[in-house]
Amino acid sequence: MKKTLAFIVCVMMVLSLVACTQTAAPAEPAAPAAEPVPASPAAEPAAAEPSEEEAMIAAAQAEGTLVVYGSCEEEYLAAACQGFEKLYGIKVEYQRLSTGEVQAKIEEENGNPSADVWFGGTTDPYNVCASEGLLEAYEAKNASHLLSSMYRHTDGYWYGIYKGILGFMVNTDELTRMNLPIPADWDDLLDPQYKGLVWLSNYNTAGTAKLVINTMIQKKGHDAGIQYLVDLDKNIEVYTKSGSGPSKNVGTGECVIGIGFLHDGITQIVDNGYENIQLVIPSSGTSFEIGATAIFKGCAHPNAAKLWIEYALSPDCVGIADDTGSYQFLVLDNVEQPSQAADFGLDPENVMEYDFEDATKNITTYVEEVMNALGGGDDRFKTE
Repeated sequence: MKKTLAFIVCVMMVLSLVACTQTAAPAEPAAPAAEPVPASPAAEPAAAEPSEEEAMIAAAQAEGTLVVYGSCEEEYLAAACQGFEKLYGIKVEYQRLSTGEVQAKIEEENGNPSADVWFGGTTDPYNVCASEGLLEAYEAKNASHLLSSMYRHTDGYWYGIYKGILGFMVNTDELTRMNLPIPADWDDLLDPQYKGLVWLSNYNTAGTAKLVINTMIQKKGHDAGIQYLVDLDKNIEVYTKSGSGPSKNVGTGECVIGIGFLHDGITQIVDNGYENIQLVIPSSGTSFEIGATAIFKGCAHPNAAKLWIEYALSPDCVGIADDTGSYQFLVLDNVEQPSQAADFGLDPENVMEYDFEDATKNITTYVEEVMNALGGGDDRFKTE
């Protein structure tokens, strides 16, 4: 019994010793925590490709400057250029010249133009410059808004922005004072009673006058048309440098009968308050201008020039015409027409069929023929 108890006691002592040894043993160092694996950064979305329009604007802005020769009225030219500069942040330099002056200047520079674009003025000189390789073709996106294909050059050398009707502006006070009737048609202007009362623009400098030449030749035939202008010369007091020159002197009475675009007469009535001006659409028919815009070939800022064409064919540009006293019919389908032209009875469709091809091919020769028939001209032909 004692031996058994002793054995049990020994076993318990051994077990207790083992337990104490395990408790006292130092703990194994914990394995270092694994460093967190950094998450893969999410892939940044690829930058969207700029649209064609955005790319054009960026390229134009990189050039920084645009130079414009304008043959519309100064107020409209200034507003259009200022609008472009404000819209795109591109500096615009501009100068107002008649279409004949621009044509002569660009021909002299012959592929090294001092301006980038041409804005406003009738298309006869544009067509001559295009035929001489002095304009740059460009297929404008906004040309889709043109009312007809007739309002653009087939190959994209120019685009129309407005349409003007050729006619007479008369001072009714002066005609009443002189007891003279209001002329109703082209042939009426040849009556000796109007001697010294008629103003026209210079055939050498004004696109308006070139249009008069083409109109008479197309209405009457080559020889009869030139003879008409020789007969008309007997009644003409002044040939102004610019096509709008006669209209600016009718209200004051300095010019009693002015030949030109009737929207210029509207400007004098509406904006300058000359209620003594009456507009006359020739009864046997008349012609019209397409006011245009184009890029000069070899220009220094070609991307800004292309952006200008898109701008010129948008409401941002043509929509401000009537705010600056320009009341032509607009030739785009996405802009509101100035009401003044219709208010004065002008109809953009009531015009003769105009042979642009003949005018393009022959106007330089026609001008020479007319000036030769007039003996080279005299001091009535103003160039300044």
